[in-house]
Amino acid sequence: MAKAVSLPGIQPALLKWARESAHLSTEEVAGRLKKAVEEIDAWESGADAPSYAQLEKLAYELYKRPLAIFFLPSPPKEPRPEAEFRALPDTDLRNLRRDTVLLIRRAHAYQASLVELFGGRSPAVEPLWKRVDLDASKPSAQQAAAVRALLGVPAPGARDWGAPDGEEALKVWRKAIEGGGVFVFKDTFKQKEISGFCLEHPELPVMMINNSTTKTRQIFSLLHELAHILMSRRAISTFDEAPLNRLSPAEQKIERFCNQIAADILVPAQDFAAQVAALPQNVEGLPSDIFAALAARYRVSREVILRRFRDADRVSQGFYEKRKREWDGQKVDKGGTGGDFYNTKGAYLSERLMSEVFARYGRRQISVDEAADFIGVKPKQVDELEGRFLRGMAA
Repeated sequence: MAKAVSLPGIQPALLKWARESAHLSTEEVAGRLKKAVEEIDAWESGADAPSYAQLEKLAYELYKRPLAIFFLPSPPKEPRPEAEFRALPDTDLRNLRRDTVLLIRRAHAYQASLVELFGGRSPAVEPLWKRVDLDASKPSAQQAAAVRALLGVPAPGARDWGAPDGEEALKVWRKAIEGGGVFVFKDTFKQKEISGFCLEHPELPVMMINNSTTKTRQIFSLLHELAHILMSRRAISTFDEAPLNRLSPAEQKIERFCNQIAADILVPAQDFAAQVAALPQNVEGLPSDIFAALAARYRVSREVILRRFRDADRVSQGFYEKRKREWDGQKVDKGGTGGDFYNTKGAYLSERLMSEVFARYGRRQISVDEAADFIGVKPKQVDELEGRFLRGMAA
C-alpha cells in the first residue's frame, strides 16, 4: 500500500491547540488513529504532516473542528474551561473529559445562535436576572422565596407537579425558568459526575443539565445553575461535594450558597417547618418512608430533604453522609428518551429556541439550512423535528 501523502499548509500549532482544547493526550490520539505517538508528535512539531484523510478524521471525529481551521496562521481565541469556570478546582477543570469539553463548546454555539436569532436581546419581557440579584453575604431563605415567587410555580404539594418521580415537575421548573429568559438545554453527559453548567450573558444566558440521572436530581441542578446565573457567574458543577472542599474559601462560600438557594427554592422553609413540626428534634431514628414522603411532596431527592435536616442540626454530618452513600447506590440511570433521535433532540433542545426557529422557518423568514444551523441538526431532519415539536405543543 502506498504511503499517504502529507498535506502541505497545515499549521502544527493548530494541531496541538485542537488536541489540547479537546482535552486529549497524544497517546489518546495515537490510539484512536492507530498510529505511533511519535508520528503525532511529528505532526505537532512540524517535522511531518497528516494526509488529507488523516486530517479529516482529526477534524471531524476527534477534535470536532472545521477542516479550514487547521490552515489559519494561529489558533483562534476562545475561552478555556480553566479560565471560564470557577466553580471547580483548576485540576478538575484541566481533567474534564473530551465529551464534556465538546458539550461546553456546543452550548457556546447555541448561545451564539441565540444572539443572532434575537439580535442580542432577551425575548423575555422582564428577564429574571434583571429583577433579582442574589447576594451570598445575605441569608438565603428570603432571596429564594423571591425567586420562587417570580418564577410563578405552583405551591408545594399541588397536583400540577405530577407524579413523585419528578418527570412532570422537571417540565414545570424548566418552563418557568425559560419563561424568565434563561435557555435550558439538556444532554447525556458521559462524565456522569458533572451535574451541569451555565454560561451567563447580559441578555441570553444558557444552562445545560446532565440528563443521565434521575429527574429529581436534574431539578436540583436546574435551580443550582439558575443561582449562578442570578449571580452573573459562569459555572460547572458536580454531584460530588469533594471538589467543593478543594476550592478557595471564597469560592466554597458561593457554591454552598448556590446549593442552599436551590434547596430553599425547592423546599420553602416555612412550608417545610410546618410539615416536620411534629417530628422529633433528632430524626435519625425515623424510617426511610418519612424522608421519601417529604421528598415526594417537594419533588426532590431524599438527599435534599436530609440536607435540610442536617442544616437544622437534626441529623449529624456522619448520618447524612452514610444515608447519601446508601441512596446514591440505589439510583438508577434514567438518561435518554428511548433511542429515538427526534424525541431525544426535542427533549434536549431549549423549547424557547425551537419555538422561535420553527416560527421563523414556518413564515419562510429563514431557510432550512439556517434553521438546521440554529438548532444543530442536519437540514433533512428539520421538517420531522418541526412536526413533532408542533404536535407536542398542540397536545
